Amino acid sequence: MFGGKLGMPELLLILGIALLIFGPKKLGELGKGLGEGIRNFRAGMNELQSTPTTTTTTTPEQKK
Repeated sequence: MFGGKLGMPELLLILGIALLIFGPKKLGELGKGLGEGIRNFRAGMNELQSTPTTTTTTTPEQKK
């Protein structure tokens, strides 16, 4: 519908509408929270990739 690309005018329009809705103080808090959420998500993904995943199967003979 929109071509899938957001240019500078579109981003400025979205930012302006968000500023009108939330106000400057709340918009800063939302941005900070979003940044912390993304940072925590990336840290979790990196931690998940760094831990080795090994699967071991035991046969009934090994359990004795």
